[in-house]
Amino acid sequence: MKKGYIAFAALCAAALASCTCPSAGEQRLRPSEYVSTLVGTQSDFSLSTGNTYPAIALPWGMNFWTPQTGKMGDGWAYTYGVHQVRGFKQTHQPSPWINDYGQFSIMPVRGKDKIDENARQSWFSHQSEEARPYYYSVYLADHDIKAEITPTERAAIMRFTFPESDESGVVIDAFDHGSYIRVMHDKRTVVGYTTRNSGGVPDNFKNWFIVRFDRKIRDFQIYDGTKPVEGEQLVGEHALVRVGFETRRGEQVTVRAASSFISQMQAVQNLKELGKDEFETVKAKAQARWDEVLGRIEVEGGTTDQYRTFYSCLYRSTLFPRKFYEIDKNGNILHYSPYNGEVLPGYMYTDTGFWDTFRSLFPLLNLVYPSVNAEIQAGLANAYRESGFLPEWASPGHRGCMVGNNSASVVADAILKGVTPEEDVITLYEAMLAGRRKVHPTVSSTGRLGHEYYNTLGYIPYDAGINENVARTLEYAYDDWCIAQVAKKLGKTNDAAMLEKASQNYKNLFDPETRLMRGRNADGTFQKPFSPYKWGDAFTEGNSWHYTWSVFHDVEGLIDLMGGRKGFAQMLDSVFVVPPIYDDSYYGFRIHEITEMQVANMGNYAHGNQPAQHIIYLYDYAGQPHKAQWWAREVMDRLYSPKPDGYCGDEDNGQTSAWYVFSALGFYPVCPASDEYVVGSPLFKHATIHLENRKTVEIGAPGNSPENRYVGKMTLNGKVSRRPFLEYHEIKDGAKILFEMKVRK
Repeated sequence: MKKGYIAFAALCAAALASCTCPSAGEQRLRPSEYVSTLVGTQSDFSLSTGNTYPAIALPWGMNFWTPQTGKMGDGWAYTYGVHQVRGFKQTHQPSPWINDYGQFSIMPVRGKDKIDENARQSWFSHQSEEARPYYYSVYLADHDIKAEITPTERAAIMRFTFPESDESGVVIDAFDHGSYIRVMHDKRTVVGYTTRNSGGVPDNFKNWFIVRFDRKIRDFQIYDGTKPVEGEQLVGEHALVRVGFETRRGEQVTVRAASSFISQMQAVQNLKELGKDEFETVKAKAQARWDEVLGRIEVEGGTTDQYRTFYSCLYRSTLFPRKFYEIDKNGNILHYSPYNGEVLPGYMYTDTGFWDTFRSLFPLLNLVYPSVNAEIQAGLANAYRESGFLPEWASPGHRGCMVGNNSASVVADAILKGVTPEEDVITLYEAMLAGRRKVHPTVSSTGRLGHEYYNTLGYIPYDAGINENVARTLEYAYDDWCIAQVAKKLGKTNDAAMLEKASQNYKNLFDPETRLMRGRNADGTFQKPFSPYKWGDAFTEGNSWHYTWSVFHDVEGLIDLMGGRKGFAQMLDSVFVVPPIYDDSYYGFRIHEITEMQVANMGNYAHGNQPAQHIIYLYDYAGQPHKAQWWAREVMDRLYSPKPDGYCGDEDNGQTSAWYVFSALGFYPVCPASDEYVVGSPLFKHATIHLENRKTVEIGAPGNSPENRYVGKMTLNGKVSRRPFLEYHEIKDGAKILFEMKVRK
């Protein structure tokens, strides 16, 4: 790829040596203590400030837990503005729009009539709530009970502090749409399964669970919904049970819970993750694990709120995709396949949408957590073997959501950076090629919808009856470029040449009149009428102002189409200058992404949705990096915070968070599957990335301040850099990067 260049002057070696010095007298907390899991929870259908929930989990853990404020089946499981808790839910939900699967809940109660989700709910206050990645606690006012949770990867331990009552109890709700509950003869253990899901599962899908108390149950009652049933077990539409205890004030009941997608016996095996550890020991181990993962990036020389925002974003960047594999009693890795319903050996991960996460989440994994992505890539190879397709949106199997074939980017970037297990490289290359020529028979977002047009005309026509056709074409072109890079690496010269040619298909939709991407009919004419403000239609959750820039792999080619760097920069300026007007006629209502663009006060720039998130960094290619630096800081400062409304749109499984992590470090992967990072404006005076190879990337910006947001000079390993770019091969074995920050007059 060609690059835009700017001149940087030399920096002295003494200044370089200062880049790792900690701030004098700075008092630091453990990384996990800066994280608030409530960031992004002040959201609803009309306006997203993250659309997150407080996930109580380990990094990439199979099972998450969350307090449940929403009704059963509601995608908004926890909403900051709701004041009642209905239960503590095991969840696998990646997004409120995708919803959940493998869910059941546990709720401590006082009162024998507190059974269904409305009767058992309790008022709570955020003042009596502590929400950490490794620990959650809340006071349930209506029951006078303190509830606490701490996790392992596939299990959790809960501690309930009860009042004095002969009506203390716990409700275990296996949810509706088909479930099973059984109270075991030891009168300490409840087992069952839930089948509730939102799609993407085979017919035999079950999530088997086990719940074990530290004392005998005094009494119990099983229900099918609200109807009490006799006996110790029930297979029904909606199975739940209330187990009872007599408690003294302050008496604690400990509950151990785990689940499995494989079998009841495997759920028992997964419960062994807790061992004989007591609550505080499990909590300490969970916090240590989070400190290990979050501590892979150390930042210094910022404000407390900046630390809180950074580590809260890094926490979100290390949740998804989640593990969908389990470990049997002999230590073997195996998984229930969400693609064919079989139990098979090997890794599997799920709950991510590549349309979002190919942009910066997976590049972050490749740089900082490559061993995790190696497992993910092995799981993708298994997904292809089991279904004939790479997933584009998985939860847990193929889901109909978004557009593009961005698995190609995720797979290619890992192969090119040497992350993918060698034994899976050829399979994954074949999977990428196969995905160019077919579409899933029941899930049209998997594979390439419209491939027949794309592979013959070089674009998907506006009048072909395929929605979001421009977005699909642009993404397919980039995806072809990604596959081409792997073909080159493997010596597949004919494939590479064909794919490189196809990667230029984006040019077929460039309208020289408007200098924007525009729908094109099968006869070669451009769509009429055309409004660059129209959301959807030819585009996906955005308009032409957003999608025109989706040429990650050939920015120089896009510059040429726009008449050179000056014209290119003017068009970039227009994104931020054009008023936030919109046309929502395609949807028939104003989708929340439109509102988030409007309220940001950044013109037509829509950071709350992924197609626009790289636009800021394109100024570097135009020879105007100071504008990238200005806008990167503006977005970090104005659109992110450690508060419940701390995002400016959907967080989307780590993508919006990973944007912040990269940007705060001072560089960003505009084009995954390339070797390139584009320089922005580092947020902290010092940062250290601890690589898995035991090397470090040390980033220094000692003169950094809100005013000194501009990069005057940059050195890499003591050598002056004359371009606003870094390359992966320059930092993968450790590096020292020093920025001299200045005020721009």
